[in-house]
Amino acid sequence: MCSSKSSCDLLTSRSRGSCANDTGRLLGANLKILRNIILQDGAEFTKVWSKTSKSLISYESGRIYFDNYRCCYSSLLPEPEQLYELPKAPKTEKIEDALLCQCPLDKVLPNASDQKSCLLVLTAHNWLYRLSADTGKTLQRVYLSSQFKFRSLGWDSSQETFYVKSVQSKQTTLERQAGVDNSILMRVAVFQVFPLELVGMLEINKKVFGKTAVDVLLSQGVLAVSHSSKHVRLYSFEYIVNKFRNEELALGQQSELKGIVGEAPYGIPVNIHIHECPPVLFEMSYFEDGVQIGGHPWHYIYTPNHKRHRGTHHICSITDGALAKNGVQDMKCDSLEADWIFFHPDDSGRIVHAGPSTINVLKIMAETGCDWKNEIVTDFSITAARDSRAPQVIVTSSGRAVKRRFQLLDDDPAQETFRMVKYEDELDLLAVVDITQTEDEGQAHLRLHDNKTGVLMKRVPLKELWDVTYSHEVYFDRDTIIHTVQEKNNSYCCHVYKMKRRSSDEP
Repeated sequence: MCSSKSSCDLLTSRSRGSCANDTGRLLGANLKILRNIILQDGAEFTKVWSKTSKSLISYESGRIYFDNYRCCYSSLLPEPEQLYELPKAPKTEKIEDALLCQCPLDKVLPNASDQKSCLLVLTAHNWLYRLSADTGKTLQRVYLSSQFKFRSLGWDSSQETFYVKSVQSKQTTLERQAGVDNSILMRVAVFQVFPLELVGMLEINKKVFGKTAVDVLLSQGVLAVSHSSKHVRLYSFEYIVNKFRNEELALGQQSELKGIVGEAPYGIPVNIHIHECPPVLFEMSYFEDGVQIGGHPWHYIYTPNHKRHRGTHHICSITDGALAKNGVQDMKCDSLEADWIFFHPDDSGRIVHAGPSTINVLKIMAETGCDWKNEIVTDFSITAARDSRAPQVIVTSSGRAVKRRFQLLDDDPAQETFRMVKYEDELDLLAVVDITQTEDEGQAHLRLHDNKTGVLMKRVPLKELWDVTYSHEVYFDRDTIIHTVQEKNNSYCCHVYKMKRRSSDEP
């Protein structure tokens, strides 16, 4: 068994071949070794590379994207190296959005190109490209439409099904003058990956979903339609496909509806005609920030649509809408920045509730003596360092005692403040960014906490100053830290740190 916590024991087990009969077990053992090495005192993170850009910088799974996804660098090497650079394109063909697809490990596909990781790219002139993630070579392209402008990509089920969403359709002046009622809000095309296959194209019609419908998204097989009245309705996408799809379409094949599917100028015709409202799975009103669904058992998080509930998060059972015991989470933050809450991405069913000075990891538990009711309990908390010595009574130069009128804010610049919480799934660590202001400069640290207990395992200083008036992103991926910074001249910079072992003779 490769269950020892010592790196030496893990390496010895691996050399004996006790993990070699299962690729997954071997990878897990290797990651345990890497985790142990990273958390050692002699392991340090050193900045090895920096690069500036005039546009936003993106990072995902060992790849850094510059110039609106045109230029790609690998961060897996000791220093990042360029993988490819796409030819320059006119503004009318610029990249609008992209998704990275990791190669499938559970099945063998007929075409070798389908087996490798790819980048799905949506362009301004309505083409969906499938590019090699390593070379940028075009593997496949699909034309979407000559009528609707498509703008964004999103995962329905990660690495399995994705959707392409058009911009919202607005009634033109000519249509209004002619009395034409344009009730189509937008179009949505849904695809499967590995290999790339079309599920269908559907229209979101206000006559079907309601005049107040303003947006739509697809997640985990659920079509969520949000309304201007701040409520959301959820529908089964499987039900919609089974009931309203009138023709199955294949990319590159002749369609009975209109031309060759996915080729210009025809694009993809609507083959899912929703002519009546599907059954509503779930409906609710919210104050702001929408609704999140997750946990074990299934719960949802929202803020009720009333000003008295502002700043609170309500955790309710999706089965009957019942509020869990201790289900109202309120940090009562005195801060400029609001707290944030989300379901933990580690599939434990827990909830992360983070504020400027506290991070609570919560569990959904069966209420004592009542299996069908649930309560929210704190699994562990992480607290920022607070200086409680600030005097509440100040003595003036004349000797008069004056009581402080205001308490320090939770995100006071002079205090340690949390800015980000992310999960490194392969090492099972929580990566937390804290900021401390010294004079006019912000000093940032990346804290690594054990995901099961919350214990602080390591604290890594970042060399770049942290100006809170500009945007920052920090990514922790195995032995690499990536820090992207928006700079004062409206440009961006990417800084890459790598884990290195300190020599035994160094202090």
